[in-house]
Amino acid sequence: MRDLLRLYGRIALMRSGPQEVPASTFLLVVTAMAYLLARSCANWVLPTFEGPWLAAFAFDILFTLCWYALLMRVVRKPERFLQTATAVFGFRAIVSPLALASGGLIRRFGEDAASPWQLPLWGLYLALFVWLIAGSSHVLKSALEWSVPACVGLVILEILSNELLQISLLPIPH
Repeated sequence: MRDLLRLYGRIALMRSGPQEVPASTFLLVVTAMAYLLARSCANWVLPTFEGPWLAAFAFDILFTLCWYALLMRVVRKPERFLQTATAVFGFRAIVSPLALASGGLIRRFGEDAASPWQLPLWGLYLALFVWLIAGSSHVLKSALEWSVPACVGLVILEILSNELLQISLLPIPH
């Protein structure tokens, strides 16, 4: 377990890639559940989402699984799905709770225009969002062997598609 956490940490620091993750359906499910648990804990401590947040988080997992399964099939590398999806969830299990927590801090302390916390909190949120894109792009670059700009574009398209589908299917205030 500790070795797996270290591996996800190295992926988060962009020092390892999905090729180092064991190809295991069980590990994918456990890592996706760890991602759900990490996001749920972050939302419980510093609420960011209103409404049925668990449905939104479950939708995010389902969408991510479908996205990477379809992507790997389209680029004719379906054998890389398990490792890629597991690496994405492992990386996001580390970064997403931090982003959610910073969003919760913004809701609590940074919404007042006169607050001295507004700029640092938004800066932290932006840095974590950029890290989320960079890390996910790093995983994709290793899995697809494509250029960094192409992988960044795919990750941004994934995030936008996920958000748009959630807004249209799950009318949850963000």
